[in-house]
Amino acid sequence: MSTFTQRHAETHNSSRIGWLRAAVLGANDGIVSTGSLLIGVAAAGTTHQTLIVTGIAGLVAGAMSMAAGEYVSVHAQADTEHADLAREQKEINTAPEAENRELAQIYVKRGLEPALATQVATQLMAHDALGSHARDELGISEALSAKPLSAAFASAMSFVVGAILPVVVTLLVSLEQVILWVSLMSLIFLAVLGAIAAKAGGASLLLGAWRVTFWGALAMVITALVGRLFGAVV
Repeated sequence: MSTFTQRHAETHNSSRIGWLRAAVLGANDGIVSTGSLLIGVAAAGTTHQTLIVTGIAGLVAGAMSMAAGEYVSVHAQADTEHADLAREQKEINTAPEAENRELAQIYVKRGLEPALATQVATQLMAHDALGSHARDELGISEALSAKPLSAAFASAMSFVVGAILPVVVTLLVSLEQVILWVSLMSLIFLAVLGAIAAKAGGASLLLGAWRVTFWGALAMVITALVGRLFGAVV
């Protein structure tokens, strides 16, 4: 096995980037899309039962869509990475000296003296040629490599968690209060999500919460206006 897949024991925030991106995207989309859907349908005028069915249908459809979309997109990235690695391995097998010079030149550009860069490149290629080129030439590492199944699962599950929150709120309040409470609680959920994501990524909690909440609020306002417009037309 190539050693570029082995990880150092020290943990950095970048190690979370794969699942964190998918989880935040899924949960955010679950809250925003389902909350906006419920607000829009409620604004158009409907029964409480229909609203609940709409929310559940949106939850299921959204989770499946997120899983499928994430799997396809990340798998395309994985296919590209595998093709690049196969090509690099072929070049290493057919022209090792040229690949050694190429790797040394990369280290020269990063600040090493030519002689030292050549020595480093030679030793690294002797230890793990493909791993060295994957990391330093192609920019492929374990932390950033594409994992389609884990990304799809994380997106789907986080979407369900996010979407179920406004659905539960809809179940607990009367039809007349749905728009108010779904809007209010969705914004709170989004703020908490933004803060959690920022904390996991080592960023500013306030900035993370504000960024997610602002765009979620904008989406819900636009959806409510559309629902009200079409409801009035009908």
